Amino acid sequence: MKRTLLLTLTASALALLSACNQAAPPAQQMPEPILQGKQLQFPAGHPQLALLGVTAAAPGKAIVVELPAKLVWNEEHTQRIYPAFAGRVMAIKADVGQAVKSGSLLAQLASPDFGGAQADTAKAQADARLAQKSLQRQRELFEAGIVARKDLEQAEADAARSTAESQRAEARTRMYGGGSGNVNQQLGLLSSISGTVVERNLNPGQEVRPDQSGPGVPALFVVTDPSSLWVQIDARETEIGTLQPGAAFELVIPTLPGRKFEGRVTAAADFIDPSTRTIKVRGLVANPERILKAEMLATARIERIIGQGVVIPSQAIALQGSQHTVLVQVQPGVFEMREVTLSYQGPHETVVSRGLEAGEQVVSENMLLLAREFRNAQDDAAPAGVSDKKVPAALSPSAQIATKSVATPAPAASAPQAKP
Repeated sequence: MKRTLLLTLTASALALLSACNQAAPPAQQMPEPILQGKQLQFPAGHPQLALLGVTAAAPGKAIVVELPAKLVWNEEHTQRIYPAFAGRVMAIKADVGQAVKSGSLLAQLASPDFGGAQADTAKAQADARLAQKSLQRQRELFEAGIVARKDLEQAEADAARSTAESQRAEARTRMYGGGSGNVNQQLGLLSSISGTVVERNLNPGQEVRPDQSGPGVPALFVVTDPSSLWVQIDARETEIGTLQPGAAFELVIPTLPGRKFEGRVTAAADFIDPSTRTIKVRGLVANPERILKAEMLATARIERIIGQGVVIPSQAIALQGSQHTVLVQVQPGVFEMREVTLSYQGPHETVVSRGLEAGEQVVSENMLLLAREFRNAQDDAAPAGVSDKKVPAALSPSAQIATKSVATPAPAASAPQAKP
């Protein structure tokens, strides 16, 4: 029984090994595409046809142009607070995210310089009061005929100068929260607008100076109204005609998928940035829900009227030297390479002004694969190098025979040998 089982297993193994050693039948080779004139024709059912995607050229009416953009604070409703006098931070009254009103105290500083300004105000107020009393006495003496008119006029001028100086000093100190006449050296940092504190760049005990301000230096406080934001758009030279003040655009935020925001152009620069070759355009977008944040990167989408021409995907365009070409499907499985003229080329859509008609099918997927097949077919169809002795193919058979007889020199006759 065991011997029979062993023989059966051996026979099965030999049969399997014999089947593996048999050569597999050769696979049927698919015919290559044929180049006929300027058209490349694929046989029906060719596997490469399934890889090629075609798109119909659409009539040119309007296209969507996408431009890089960035959100920033609305500077028309933003205040950056810097110190007007040198001093030390004694108390901080507001923090980031806190809503404040116009006149709210943000921080308290101890400032000897501001104390000097308060002292100057107190002196000016005292001089003004004294000048008013002197003027009153001069009027009484003039009415009694004791002093001349010029003395009265001098007293009036002195009183006017003292009053003006007092008002100037008082207005200066009142601007920084110290117009009460007390010399306490307490400088208050006040908000002059209603909004939200979005930046705070000071700590208790920190020394601050007026020269610590200007471009590149962070403000002590930034207060803004975030219900609306500015949009900074980098526009190409070709888009400046579309992005005029009042033009609408759509704002797309990559970090907020599915959300779209409507904006409007408010201003455009009159110069081109030499480093980026773009024009700075400013827009305004509403932010009632406050989900948009400053320094967010975005994409501004605008509609551009293109007039005449057709619109095709940008990936359907190829550049050969200085000429743009497309591959057109003239009929199923038959493709033609055609030169075209572009009036606009964007990252997604391109406008063709000449060389293509609306409704024609252009290859938009794996176009480079088809272009390689074109080159291979052209190389295979190119004739071999023609030698000087080869007869042109356009000549008739009789002319070819005559040409061969003329071209082939006859053997030279042997000269008679001289007799010795």
